[in-house]
Amino acid sequence: MQVTKTESTVVIKTENRANHLPDEQRLTRLLNKQRLAHSGIPYPDLDKRIDLLNRCIDLLVNYQDEICMAVEKDFGCRSGNVTRVSELFTSLQSLKFVRKHLKKWMKVERRSAPFPMNITGAKSEIHYQPKGVVGIMTPWNVPVNAIFAQLADALGAGNRVMIKPSEFTPYTSALLEKLISEYFFDDEVVVINGGAETGAAFSKLPFDHLIFTGAGPVGSKVMAAAAPNLTPVTLELGGKSPVIIAQDYDLDDAVDKLMAAKAMNGGQLCVSPDYCFVPESSLVVFVEKCRSVIGSLYPTVQDNPDFVSVINERHFDRIQSYLNDAMKKGAQVISLDPRRAEWGDRKKHKIPLHMVINPTDDMLVMQEEIFGPIPSVRTYQSLDMCLLDINSRPNPLALYLFSKDKNVQRKVIENTMAGAMTINDIAVHYACDDLPFGGVGASGMGQIHGIEGFKTLSHAKSVFKQGWVNLPKVSDMLPPYGDNFEKMSRGLIKK
Repeated sequence: MQVTKTESTVVIKTENRANHLPDEQRLTRLLNKQRLAHSGIPYPDLDKRIDLLNRCIDLLVNYQDEICMAVEKDFGCRSGNVTRVSELFTSLQSLKFVRKHLKKWMKVERRSAPFPMNITGAKSEIHYQPKGVVGIMTPWNVPVNAIFAQLADALGAGNRVMIKPSEFTPYTSALLEKLISEYFFDDEVVVINGGAETGAAFSKLPFDHLIFTGAGPVGSKVMAAAAPNLTPVTLELGGKSPVIIAQDYDLDDAVDKLMAAKAMNGGQLCVSPDYCFVPESSLVVFVEKCRSVIGSLYPTVQDNPDFVSVINERHFDRIQSYLNDAMKKGAQVISLDPRRAEWGDRKKHKIPLHMVINPTDDMLVMQEEIFGPIPSVRTYQSLDMCLLDINSRPNPLALYLFSKDKNVQRKVIENTMAGAMTINDIAVHYACDDLPFGGVGASGMGQIHGIEGFKTLSHAKSVFKQGWVNLPKVSDMLPPYGDNFEKMSRGLIKK
């Protein structure tokens, strides 16, 4: 028996002897164990939920250095500063936000009872109940935040959780499996590592809710696997998120924010800007400003510990193929590396930012989500051209507009469809825990974060409480029907 003590709780756990079982048997056993635990405590109280959230917070704070080192090993090059700011800090903010507001969210929600029952004491309510066991499948690009931001929602809603992290971040996934097993019983939260076969078996489990974050084609398979069980699914799938720099906006400010955001995590974020619309007359100045900003942020690339590498050689080859395809088809491709250093070493898998100017729709950079350090640029003469282009494509996860003109802002908001939108900055909406986060159409379905995440992972049970009067009986509304009832029923049917 092992005893693990944290600041918020003492967890006593026994050795898990089921790890040697085949995937399907092991997963089913863990699911049944969590389901049994849920049936014993179907509605954890506020103190229990806060205890679980506090354990997550303790884990992240106490093991921040180990987590940063594990992520660094997985990426090859990723500064601990990047992991702390983009993953640990954002995760802690989500956990603390849920902890702060949970008492209010758990309260019974009053609704209006219909007339005439409302005048005789009837009440309508919504009770938010934990769904039960939630499955979470997370990606490799933010291997820590993708787990803990969603744990904030799931645990706040009172659920048990099974997590399948990405096999492309083996060091981080193994460490989090170990740490979570130290802070939680496996009937509370458990991590299951494994490859594609494990992921396929995981998505077939009859969860009470399943959350998947990743690529669209894989999301389709996950949804198909969940369908036989009628498992509710939340999908966060990314997509090609556009940027519009309006004529009225200060180009220096727009470029500062755009380049910093595009270089963050090597462009490997679901909300990373994918392609940018720039006024035709500003293109030359825009390119020079981008080169200047990247030069100040990253004077070098290959030997720079602050510049995040592409996750692995397979993704290195994918990004390189996009650039080769664009050049082969006649696009202007500009390296933003100040030193123009060689970068073809697959073992380092570091690619400097490259700008593709006015790519055509037959190029890979305009057909697939980049998920790497390539900002494509398209020039425009009118805002309507931008909106027509955006609306001709699948709905993106995010849309970014740089404009201080309220008419322009309103026009873009009302005439485009995207999961979310940030105005005059990039990706900041993700850090707003009081805003729902999720896609629409091809970029996903369902919402997480804050009160929307709590509601997504709760069952909203409608409860009607009848008043003190039997209205049908005292109002002569029961058969045999007489003239008075007919007159009353006719009086109800009116405009």
